[in-house]
Amino acid sequence: MRALLVTSVGVTCAAALTLPLAAPALSAPAAHSASARPPSLSPESPGSGPPSARTEAAPDEANEANEANETNKRDEANEGGVLEVPEAAPPRTGETRAAALAGSTQSLPLEPLAAPSDRAVGPAASGQGLDRRTARPFSLVGVVWDDAEAELHGTVQVRTRATGGTSWSDWQDVETHNAEHAADLGSAERASGAVRGATAPLWVGDSDGVEVRVRPEAADPQHPAAVPLPEGLRLELVDPGADPAPEPAPGAPAGRTVTPAAFAGNPVPPATTTAVPEVLTAESAATSAVNADLAPLGAAVIPALTKAGTEEEAAIVAAGAKPYIGPRPKIVTRKGWGADEKLRERNFAYTKSVKAAFVHHSATGNNYTCKQAPSVLRSIYRYHVKSSGWRDFGYNFAVDKCGNIYEGRAGGVAKAVLGAHTLGFNTNTMGVAVLGTYSSTNPPAAAVTAVSKLTAWKLGLFGANPKGKVTLVSGGSGKYSKGKKVKMNVISGHRDGFATECPGARLYKKLGTARTSSAKLQGR
Repeated sequence: MRALLVTSVGVTCAAALTLPLAAPALSAPAAHSASARPPSLSPESPGSGPPSARTEAAPDEANEANEANETNKRDEANEGGVLEVPEAAPPRTGETRAAALAGSTQSLPLEPLAAPSDRAVGPAASGQGLDRRTARPFSLVGVVWDDAEAELHGTVQVRTRATGGTSWSDWQDVETHNAEHAADLGSAERASGAVRGATAPLWVGDSDGVEVRVRPEAADPQHPAAVPLPEGLRLELVDPGADPAPEPAPGAPAGRTVTPAAFAGNPVPPATTTAVPEVLTAESAATSAVNADLAPLGAAVIPALTKAGTEEEAAIVAAGAKPYIGPRPKIVTRKGWGADEKLRERNFAYTKSVKAAFVHHSATGNNYTCKQAPSVLRSIYRYHVKSSGWRDFGYNFAVDKCGNIYEGRAGGVAKAVLGAHTLGFNTNTMGVAVLGTYSSTNPPAAAVTAVSKLTAWKLGLFGANPKGKVTLVSGGSGKYSKGKKVKMNVISGHRDGFATECPGARLYKKLGTARTSSAKLQGR
């Protein structure tokens, strides 16, 4: 099924908000040849080019390229049958090199490691890595390689040094089996030419020193030759940048009154609201505009609603929705967690419906506080787009250990946004990532409750029963061949659609509780 696509800038209400986002200039990420991608061939994002190549350019250079290709975008989109809003994109005024993107990515090529002294092996078998070294501050790490179809059969371990400190952490394992968290085979996103192979990202906290080692699987009697490591291995060090803070634009009139985002597990903010000038780029305005039925333009939070209020609203945002729907939970928007909207692809991609929800763990580790969750999200977002070559954040939603719910991939929280979360089953589904690793650690009750609340609302918009079954058609995965019809739970774990450990054994065991609670919230 071809996904529907709507341009994220051609929105009438966004045209009135083109004030520049003034941010301090940051040092550019280290350039490397692997990040120079060919132009995007995706019919879903005509002419916009891969995110990794686009965001390395200075803002004013990127603007010139976008303006020069605007006519070609429309022509290619029409040829490919893609639906685009025919509004003219608002001009970007006043953007300069000073409006640098928040956060950064350092990409370091790995080097051959010395072979272990107890065996005579070649460089490929002995592994690759980097000795201890100082780097610019970063908080998340991962390893990528050139070929997205190649698998890394082996182990990846890192240790880090906290910024300003002298001691080093113990070795930490990085999840190597990550290919199943991706766009479907044959999809425009997958075929963009920008996608790389990648491990799962690992959150390490504020650090300025790193050491990494990547070892292939050891040879055994049945497999005397070790499987070679993929070509082009690089270590990615991601700095999420500073937390979002409204900044007044020069000469801007007084803005609207807003309430700052409040996160569970953090101190409760004052009950009073604060008047701040509204500062939105065209990209930020477009991302917010698709949630205009739920919250004011530029809102950091979509507020919770009562069940009665949700049922009334559902008649507007999902005409013809079934009467079973849970109360809309509070959702922190992309603006609320500080997403840099210039990183993602310019267009939004949609599927027809949301028939099921796949629950994941992010496999980023549990060493984060709820106050740090927005930083974790910004890091994963940058890793998905800049390092892995995806069009946007892969999951449709994220949940932290305190039960806060976050908007994921852009396109509208109440809409059927096409994600890149469950290889083979991204069509007509949604992906929810619980931040953390839950293979041997129990997920917090607050996180499981949040999954129940979110699915009760979102699945209810599309008439899905959280305790029911659904038949989905596989797009091709490591578990089901392309075209195979598969019957599974409406709320499933990632492992139900792919041969993977995700969402972790402990979280997977809680999905029965989530289904029951979600259905109860819907009134079933």
